[in-house]
Amino acid sequence: MNIDCSNIKIISWNINSVRLRLNLLNKFITLYNPDIICLQEIKVVNDLFPLAEIKNLGYNWVEFDGEKSYNGVCIISKIPLSNIKKIDILEYGQKRYLAVDFTIKNKIYHLHNFYVPAGGDIADINENAKFDHKIKFIDWMINYFSNKQGSHIMVGDMNIAPLEHDVWSHKQLIKVVSHTPIEIEKMNKLQKTLNWIDAHRKFVDNSQKLYSWYSYRARDPLKSNRGRRLDHIWCTPNLEQNIISSQIYTNYRIEKQPSDHVPIQANFNFCK
Repeated sequence: MNIDCSNIKIISWNINSVRLRLNLLNKFITLYNPDIICLQEIKVVNDLFPLAEIKNLGYNWVEFDGEKSYNGVCIISKIPLSNIKKIDILEYGQKRYLAVDFTIKNKIYHLHNFYVPAGGDIADINENAKFDHKIKFIDWMINYFSNKQGSHIMVGDMNIAPLEHDVWSHKQLIKVVSHTPIEIEKMNKLQKTLNWIDAHRKFVDNSQKLYSWYSYRARDPLKSNRGRRLDHIWCTPNLEQNIISSQIYTNYRIEKQPSDHVPIQANFNFCK
């Protein structure tokens, strides 16, 4: 299969059950033809993963690590994948991290797909074990990336909206999990490990609202527009010049049986 190295489309999408939303995934692929799709919350054990159906959508390289009813990550690619890593971060027995390499024009790119714990409802590590897990998970990521070298792309549902306009109301959500000061502090520290470039904020100023998640409780989510930007695509500074554009497909929140997250995309020119 011929791949256009001048416009490689990389998608991140918390699909909230890959089997339930196969038709939606098929629709997205038919319309936008991405090269690499990173999914989170696939919610299926490996033995029941719909591998044949995914390959029939035109993707020969499919890596996944799933569990029943919860979590799970997957990378679907038209580009050959190698050096597959599946790490049980902090040994919680949860499938939340999958890494692969891909090579274009003899250059290796390291791709990391994360599903960071949501953290529960109480933003206190002493009162809420889930929030404690989330903070320790981010600390693990900070340590993991502190000494990395090479060309890296990190994507996923980070479950943190770090900027004021990554949430619909900074004032009302500053004490709500996903936008609390400790989470923002950890996210900023993670960003500084490799001086990661935020592919979406590269094109959309920090003063502009930008969301990738809308609650299922919202009757008309795009009209009320009370979202959060929990999903991210980052790359190392040596790839900043390769980023062509970025998109967030908000209309996928009002599709039939949608995920509460929408697909996000970054386009790269790897011919350089």
